Order: sequence, then structure tokens, then C-alpha cells
Amino acid sequence: MSEHAHRRAQRRSRLRSSAAILAAAAAAAATLLAPSASARPAPAPAALAAAPDIPVANVKAHLAQLQSIATANGGNRAHGKTGYKASIDYVKAKLDAAGYTTTLQTFTYNSATGYNLIADWPGGDTSHVVMAGAHLDSVTGGPGINDNGSGSAGILETALAVSRAGLAPTKHLRFGWWGAEEYGMIGSTKYVNGLAAADRSKIEAYLNFDMIGSPNPGYFVYDDNTKLDTLFKTYFSGLGVATEPETEGDGRSDHAPFKNAGIAVGGLFSGADYIKTSAQATKWGGTSGVAFDRCYHSSCDTSANINDTALDRMTDAVAYAIWTLGTETAPPPGTVFENTTDVAIPDAGAAVTSSVTVSGITGNAPAALPVGVVIKHPYRGDLVIDLVAPDGSTYRLKSSSSDSGDDVNTTYTVNASSEVANGVWKLKVQDVGAQDVGNIDSWKLTF
Repeated sequence: MSEHAHRRAQRRSRLRSSAAILAAAAAAAATLLAPSASARPAPAPAALAAAPDIPVANVKAHLAQLQSIATANGGNRAHGKTGYKASIDYVKAKLDAAGYTTTLQTFTYNSATGYNLIADWPGGDTSHVVMAGAHLDSVTGGPGINDNGSGSAGILETALAVSRAGLAPTKHLRFGWWGAEEYGMIGSTKYVNGLAAADRSKIEAYLNFDMIGSPNPGYFVYDDNTKLDTLFKTYFSGLGVATEPETEGDGRSDHAPFKNAGIAVGGLFSGADYIKTSAQATKWGGTSGVAFDRCYHSSCDTSANINDTALDRMTDAVAYAIWTLGTETAPPPGTVFENTTDVAIPDAGAAVTSSVTVSGITGNAPAALPVGVVIKHPYRGDLVIDLVAPDGSTYRLKSSSSDSGDDVNTTYTVNASSEVANGVWKLKVQDVGAQDVGNIDSWKLTF
């Protein structure tokens, strides 16, 4: 998890702009190397099956390799260091041998070359992409086995399980390993900013896994998207494991640039240097009054700094998400009703609305009604956003929070199946904090 963003998150003053670190990525020189693919042919279509149980021993074997790489390269796998390039080479070789098409993306940060690795599994509808990612770099002060060898190894073994199963997904599967996250999501920002708008819109979900084996673990689920949040909560509920919304790492890892680009994000997290409460220890076990990971960003973040049970559960949840999302039927193109007229949002004032009129739709609205919202505002934590149905029923899309980012650019999902589709729908927005103004840029409903 990013040290730069961690320091920013620890400050309680409300920031009024997006992190300046994102601008560094835009200025980075980018070179795309030619994709390399294994000679192994794409798998023949196979019957879809339930997600496999990912052997935790396999995941730990990858962690042992990352530990060996760090040990042989000055004790770390940080951006610009030989240990990071060796880590990328290790992951890429595994994926090439498994039949993935891999692309090595380069960028420059702090006068050093950085690398992202993108791996695409053959097949699936490329207009509907499900993507999982994790940062592969460590801090300079340690080998980074939990942060974030754990997430990197978890998605690697899931990708290899896709190959072993010969999975023929309905949607296109893509995996990413990011460089220079510890400097502020540099690699992932480079990737997202380099995508054409049409390619961004094809990514239906980005799932982020940053620290999933903490030694005093919690079970935290990203709550940025209702569908993805519910997916993971359902999985852990089946194990009898309670979850909590992920807040410690909000905006501090590689889901942030995807979320800022309007892509639905989800993910898992087992905790960093926040302290486990007595209630959490009762819920999950472990030790209260101690950090979830006392070796966070330290030299002791080694192979010994992993909780096998958490790593096993979290990696199985990764596979569950990939199999569930990757094999579901892609929705047909919808009918879009949009309002692109700007509506000013007064500072700490009354709520304002923007309307769209839906017509020509038979019956009720869907159980998963996409509500795309673009709001320009320097501090989105101040905003309360509601969808108002034609009969006046109100659906809360977003409450006010301590989220320090700017703008809202996302798609919410609402169960509006009790509402008649046709009629005037409204987006209602209120700024409940002082010192800034913004505007509704556009919003849309897709039936």
C-alpha cells in the first residue's frame, strides 16, 4: 500500500484536489513493448464450472520466490531496483508458459524505468472485460511479502488456475501487476491514462488486491460498488466470516485511478498499520491493540509475515470473483436516457436536481439499474446523492464521507424493480459541507 498516500490519509484536514502524484504519471515517458504470447494454443471451449479451491501452498511458493528475489537484490523489490525487474520477469514467465498474452508496459518515474505487466487470457467478449490487479513493488526498506507480494501472488495463482481449468469465460479476463505503487499509484495511473475512452468503457470491473495475508488479519471489502461489494460479502458469508467496509486504504492503492476514471472497482484487504480493536479481535481472532500488520513497510515484511488462513481465504475469494464475473452472461446493449446540462451545486446549500424523462420502456425498471453520474466538485466527501423515481421514491446513491478526492465519476447500481420505468427520474445532489462549489456535469440511466 502506498506510503505517499498513507501519509496523506493520516492527515485529517480535508484536501481540495486530487493527488498531485497522478500528474507525474501523465508526464512519464511511455514505451509499449510488443506483446509476447506462449506458443501454447488457446484452450478449447470447456463446460463452465465452479471456482476452484486455490491451494495456499501454491500461493506461498510464489511468495518464497519473491522473498528469494528480494534477498538476492539488496533486500527489496522496489521501483527502479533490480529486485523489481526480477519480480516482473518471474511473473511474466509463469503467465507466458500458461498461455496468456502478456504485455510489458514501461514508464519513467524518479529517473528510473518502471514496469507494468498486463496478461490477457484468450477468448471472452472483449467488449466486456473483467480485470484483477495488484501492485508488485515493495518499499525500499523491505522485501514486501505481505505488501504486496500477497496480492500479486494471489492473482497470479488465480490466473494459473484459469489456465489449468481451460476456462472459456463469457467475458474477457485480464490481470495486471503494477509498478511504483509505493510512490503513489504511478504504474496503474499510467495504464489507465493510456487507455482510449472506448477501451476504458469496456472494463466492467476492476478488482484490486493489496495486502491479503496480514499476520493479524481483518477481512475488509471495498464498498465502492454495490455489485462487487455484495459479491465478496456473499462469499465470506458462506464461510461464516464477517466482513467490514474497507476504509484504511481508500484512495491509497491501485483501484483509485480506475475509480477516478469511472470504472467500477472492488477488492479485498486484510489491514495495514491501523490497530485491531477488541470488537474486531472477537470477530476475527488475533490480537487487539496491535496493528493488523506490525511489519507494514518494514524490513520484517518477510515470508514469516503472513497469516496462511487469511491468505487462503482471500485467494479463494479472488478466484470466486473471477469465475463468477467472468462466466456470467454479458448484458445486451441498453437504452440510455441522459441529461448533459450543467446544474450548479451551491456551497452548503439546498439540494438541486437534474431530470431525465424515460419513455418507450415496457414495465418496471430493472433490479440492477445503472445510474451513471459525473459531478465536478473539489471535495466529493461533502456530497449526498440520491436517485428519485417518478413516484417520488428516493434511493441513496452516496452519503457524505471523509473521502478526500475530487469529483464523482462512477456508475451506481440501484434495485428499482418496484418502480415503473417510464416517467421523470431525478438526480438529487446536496453539498452538506462548506468552502467549495461544484456542478452536476451529466448523468444517465441505462435500461
